[in-house]
Formats: sequence, C-alpha cells, structure tokens
Amino acid sequence: MYEPQIVKKHQTTISDEIEEKIISMYGLGMSYRDISAHIEEIYQVSISTATISAVTDKIINTVKEWQARPLEAIYPFIWLDAIHYKVKDGGKYLSKAVYTILGVRVDGKKEILGLYLSESEGANFWLSVLTDLQARGVEDILIASVDGLKGFPEAINSIFPQTEVQLCIVHRPSKATTPQRSEDKYETLSVMWLLKIKRSLQKI
Repeated sequence: MYEPQIVKKHQTTISDEIEEKIISMYGLGMSYRDISAHIEEIYQVSISTATISAVTDKIINTVKEWQARPLEAIYPFIWLDAIHYKVKDGGKYLSKAVYTILGVRVDGKKEILGLYLSESEGANFWLSVLTDLQARGVEDILIASVDGLKGFPEAINSIFPQTEVQLCIVHRPSKATTPQRSEDKYETLSVMWLLKIKRSLQKI
C-alpha cells in the first residue's frame, strides 16, 4: 500500500521539509494564498494561512538576533548603498529602500553589517543606521564608499569623524560580493595601516 513520506497518514504537524519550502517561498515574496496553493499542488495537503503565518513567524527571532549581533571594532572599508525594491504591502506594491552596508573586516573577509528598510533614501535615515552600527560595537571605519547623496558624508563624519569618505560614481555591487583573492586581503591591510599612520601624524 502506498504510504506518503512527506506527509504521513494521520500526521497532525507538517514536516521540516514543508516548513523549509514555506519559508523559501515566503522569502521569494509569495503571498500566503499562493504558498498554500503550491503546497497543496506539490504535497496534496491543505495548509491554512494561519499555519503558514505560524511557520514564517519562527524566523523572526533569528532575524532579530542577526540584526542586533555585535560587530567588529574596526572595518577598513565599507560600502553603503540603498537598493530600491517593489514590496507588496497591504495588497499593493510599493517602492521601498533597503539600506545595505557591506564591510571588509581586518582579516579581509566581507560581511553584511546590516539591512534596514525605509520608504526612501535620505541622509537622516543613514544617520540612524550609522548610529546603530556604533551601538553594536563599531568604533572606527577607515574608508566609506558612498554615492553622491546630499549630506551623506556629513552624516558619516558626525558619527565616525576620522572616516575617509569616498564618493562613488558607478556602483558595482556584484564585484563587491565576489570572493576575495589573497592579494586583495594584503591590499586591504596595507590601506588600513597607511591610514593609521596618517592619523597618527595628524595628531602630532
């Protein structure tokens, strides 16, 4: 007799595999109704929107822990950029700005420091983002790469006064997220120490 493996007979809870599918589809922006329809089509089981909501709520604490995690004291280089997405909110698609901070650590490894959601991009919101980075342990940023947003350099230097602000004309995020070569790590460390020497001389 055929025995389903994903959803067994008389099973009252959904399997880990189905939960992973639900979270994956939710992450792609699918509505609860669409997720329910897909699960029923694939696994021949009916799942209510309340159950789907309970599954997606499980990752909220994990996300909050990631958002509030302690950061490194020093970052030789960071990129700050707002990427605009269409987000479904209340049945309508609205344009939202996701403030993205990508940093290079002292050991040369790249790290997403934070993702922040807002209605639009502005220097005032960036100020709150930088304040959050400071509260999470960041003491110094050597170089900050930003776009030409008015008031952006001033916002950075109000929190990290010694940071060198580099204005970018062309953004290439794909290059920023590619694996880093070993020679690039040495270049990162060289930049860090050169700037530290420069700052020491300025204090004399």
